[in-house]
Amino acid sequence: MAKKRDVLITEVALRDGSHAIAHQYTVDQVAKITKALDEANVPYIEVAHGDGLAGSSLQYGLSRTNEIELIEAAVSVCKQSKIAVLLLPGIGTMKDLKHAAELGAKMARVATHVTEADVSAQHIGLAKELGMETVGFLMMAHMAPVEKLVEQAKLMESYGADVVYVVDSAGALLPHEVRDRIRALKQHVGVEIGFHGHNNLSLAMANSLVAIEEGAIRIDGSVRCLGAGAGNTQTEVLVAVLDRLGKETGIDLYKMMDLAEEIVAPMLPAPQEITRDSLVLGYAGVYSSFLLHTKRIAQKLGIDSRDILVELGKRKVVGGQEDMIVDVATEIAKKREKSPVS
Repeated sequence: MAKKRDVLITEVALRDGSHAIAHQYTVDQVAKITKALDEANVPYIEVAHGDGLAGSSLQYGLSRTNEIELIEAAVSVCKQSKIAVLLLPGIGTMKDLKHAAELGAKMARVATHVTEADVSAQHIGLAKELGMETVGFLMMAHMAPVEKLVEQAKLMESYGADVVYVVDSAGALLPHEVRDRIRALKQHVGVEIGFHGHNNLSLAMANSLVAIEEGAIRIDGSVRCLGAGAGNTQTEVLVAVLDRLGKETGIDLYKMMDLAEEIVAPMLPAPQEITRDSLVLGYAGVYSSFLLHTKRIAQKLGIDSRDILVELGKRKVVGGQEDMIVDVATEIAKKREKSPVS
């Protein structure tokens, strides 16, 4: 009999990590990584465009490979792991979710901005009808007070979500802020609680551990830290730390180490690290997937990407407002042109 897992880890490198490689995953890469994760006994593996089902677009970034092919490839090599998909209402549709379920996806993670849970009702409801394990994903959790987060989590619970996640999309939350949020959800929500962190302030691991201390049992990790911005909580490190703490994950640590070193690392265009750009994401509180888009337009216009990100933070932009990157960058460039040379 398999051991009971104290913490259920969802591996997100094949979705969140897509941001880091400009959505260039191939079928072979996804199949190879998924097979290794399955052999390491990772319970859930998320596969999709970085912005979820149907995310491939000029606005969010075009995928090299149709995500349906990637999901199909991932399902085909799994013997024990369950494939999860992310859906952002307004990007992904009910039809996309049905198709993913038909291909064999077993978990639907329905993601909204932290104050907009009401748009998730029909998608969470459909996922339940399809027999999928269903997660409510409250993104940019740093942008709402604790009371608002609880209110929105309750909505997702009422729609049928099996799990509700606090999602630190910008890597902006500090440990005490994670503690307050998870503690409040444990007190007021009846379903399981999860946490998804980003490492822009070098706090993803610390925040994940604080979340677990407060009762979260669903934690997202990304092998080799492969994710948007400075990446996510590094899965193989998280498994090692939890083992030291006596927390059972059921995941084979050595196999995760080998996967990270021998399969994932060679795929990376550059090591995942906290650069000045990813650091400013956490500092400004901007959605981590904005980074690559911002760097491209900054280089094109000859301006500092940090100025763009800080201004986006001041304007409190959220996922789905990627068009604002160009607007803000253009405004900054025009101001520079008008400013007298000192």
